[in-house]
Amino acid sequence: MSPRLSGWRRLAMAGWRPPRDPQFYGELDLDATPLLAFQEDVRQATGVRVTMTHLAGRAVAHALAAVPELRVRLARGRLRPRESVDVFFIVATGGGHELTGLKVRDADRKPVTAVAGELSARRSRLAEGVDPELGPAKSLMARVPRWLLRPALLLSAWLTSDLDLDLSRLGLPRQPFGGAMVTSVGMWGIDRAFSPLGDFYRIPVLVLVGAVRERPVAVAGEVVARPVLTLTATFDHRYTDGFHAARFAAAVQEYCADPARFEPPIPVKTSREY
Repeated sequence: MSPRLSGWRRLAMAGWRPPRDPQFYGELDLDATPLLAFQEDVRQATGVRVTMTHLAGRAVAHALAAVPELRVRLARGRLRPRESVDVFFIVATGGGHELTGLKVRDADRKPVTAVAGELSARRSRLAEGVDPELGPAKSLMARVPRWLLRPALLLSAWLTSDLDLDLSRLGLPRQPFGGAMVTSVGMWGIDRAFSPLGDFYRIPVLVLVGAVRERPVAVAGEVVARPVLTLTATFDHRYTDGFHAARFAAAVQEYCADPARFEPPIPVKTSREY
C-alpha cells in the first residue's frame, strides 16, 4: 500500500512545481578524525582506497535506510516506497574536466570497500568510453535539438521514474538516479557548496562533500585543532520537511562518528603477512 498523504503534503505537491520552488538546504560540520582513521585502517588492511565521497555515500545510504519516509518516490501525485536504497555518485572523468554519474544499488547493504571497488571499476570503463547504463541515453540526447532537450529530459524522467518503466534498451534505465545523489567539491579544494536539484533527478536529497580542513573546535571545554568535513544537502520539500531532514542528518552523523560500527570487521594482518 502507498503511504497515506497528509494534508500538508498534498498542498505541497499541488502548490509547487518540481523542483524549483520546494528546495531547502542544510549543512553539517563533522569531526573527520574517525573517518580518516577508518580510511587508513582499510588502506593498510586491504589496500583499497576509500575516499570521503565513498564514506559519505555509505552514510547517506545508512540514513535513507534509517528514515523510511525519505525512501520514497513521487509518482502521479502519490508517494510510493522504493524497493531498495540506491545512491547515485557523480564522478569526474577526462582528467576532472567532465562529470558523469554511476548508481550503486543496495548501497546500504554493501560495505564501503565494495562501493569503492564498484565505482573504481565502472569509472575505469567510463574512461575507456564504455557507459553501458547511461551511455546510449547520452548519445540519444546529444542528437536532440536544443529546443527539444528539456522536454526530452522531462519525458524520460516521467517514463523511467514516475511510471517506473525499464527502458534500458533505449538507454533509459529504471530509476536512473536512485534515491539520493552524492558528489564531491572537496576534490577541487572547496570546503562547502550547495547544488540545485534538477527537474529530472526525482530524488529527495542531493549531498555535496567538501574538503577536509583543520579548524579550531571546542572539545571538553578546550579549543583544539581538528580535521573537519563539511557536508551540505539540498532537500526537495515535497518529499520531506525539517523533521525528516533532522533525522536524516542525525543518521549521517551516527555513521560518520564511528564508521567501523556499520562496516564488516577489517581483516587483521598476522605477523606472517608483514
